[in-house]
Amino acid sequence: MAALGSPLRTLRGLLRELRHANERSGRSYREMPAYRHIVAAFRAHRVTSEKLCRAQQELHFQAATYLCLLRSVREHAALHREYHGKGERSPEEVAGLVGFRLPQQPGGKA
Repeated sequence: MAALGSPLRTLRGLLRELRHANERSGRSYREMPAYRHIVAAFRAHRVTSEKLCRAQQELHFQAATYLCLLRSVREHAALHREYHGKGERSPEEVAGLVGFRLPQQPGGKA
């Protein structure tokens, strides 16, 4: 299993993904219920000098998994927007995309 990294790095990554998800609406990402839930969960599961918190590692693993999901969904949507088919294309347009030109019709027709 790959190393998770620091919990702070995971928290920052989650908050960055929340900003990306919320950039279309005019509101701040800090007003989202998801932001409040994530920050509260990280604060509740931090390690203190009074206890050894096994749940923190579980939370960190779940948070890292959720971060991976959010990133993958965002990157998939970007790739889908860029490369999704635009419908049927004419033969001339397809030839132009790959760098070819169609031969001219005999008799001067284009």
